[in-house]
Amino acid sequence: MNPSVKTVISASRRTDIPAFYMEWFMEQINRGFFEVVNPYNRKVSHVPTRPDDVHTIVFWSKNFAPFIKEKYGETLLSMGYNLFFNFTVNSNSPILEPNVLPLPERLDQMDLLCRRFDAARVQWRFDPVCYFKTGNGNVENNLDDFLQIARRAGKAGIKRCITSFMDDYAKIRKRAASIPGFSFIDPPVEKKIEVLLRMENVLYENSIDLSVCCEKKLVDLLPPDSTITNSSCIPNDLFVELSGGNLSLKKDTGQRVQAGCGCRVSKDIGSYHIHKCFHNCLFCYANPVSGKPGHNVATKKLPD
Repeated sequence: MNPSVKTVISASRRTDIPAFYMEWFMEQINRGFFEVVNPYNRKVSHVPTRPDDVHTIVFWSKNFAPFIKEKYGETLLSMGYNLFFNFTVNSNSPILEPNVLPLPERLDQMDLLCRRFDAARVQWRFDPVCYFKTGNGNVENNLDDFLQIARRAGKAGIKRCITSFMDDYAKIRKRAASIPGFSFIDPPVEKKIEVLLRMENVLYENSIDLSVCCEKKLVDLLPPDSTITNSSCIPNDLFVELSGGNLSLKKDTGQRVQAGCGCRVSKDIGSYHIHKCFHNCLFCYANPVSGKPGHNVATKKLPD
């Protein structure tokens, strides 16, 4: 008889739990379930949290400092959970990501995650690629530090990078309009293909594969010798390869499958409204708030 199919917990596409809400997360783990409100129909569901029910916990973050400092990962491992990390590390850009830590500190976190939890369990997201105009009228982008990050990720042993181009939402346009002289630009398809191929070459030199999130139309236009693929930020097949066990390999139909999303089924336990994100990224599709809290934001040098 096959063992029962376990679930994957996504923590979370909707907010940054490792940066701001790990105390809440651990309380729910110890309680035995999460109460999750569907953002569309407001229905409440229960997601069991026992190790017998959960195969892997996927943490999404731009700042793992509190997670690392308080050794939450080690605690969860000792309880019997498998862990996986989607770490978004973009170039330093105060106008796009005003509240993230300086790049050197984020790269240190990347090293620590790989050393403590295995580089095979760390996925680097450089997301999204942004083109924009500022008050001087020049067209700029956020690719300045891509080579530096790629080299550091390669040395740490990371093998997968996921990227995409910024999606245009009304709330993003409204947010950007509050900055005098600033506007986002959607590059032509030819430019996007050129950028992806440059990124692919940089990553190849550092033994990292490139995939793109919900950019199927671009993937279909890539030259035949390109190795760029559609991404899976939650790759259940990899989780089984890493940890064994039994998982559903069905695609997550709640995601943008037609656009190329390859994520497999999981249970996302975050909330746009209850768990507000304080990174205040200009391109965020959620609803960030002004400022950031004074607790759980570690900026000091991390232990080895």
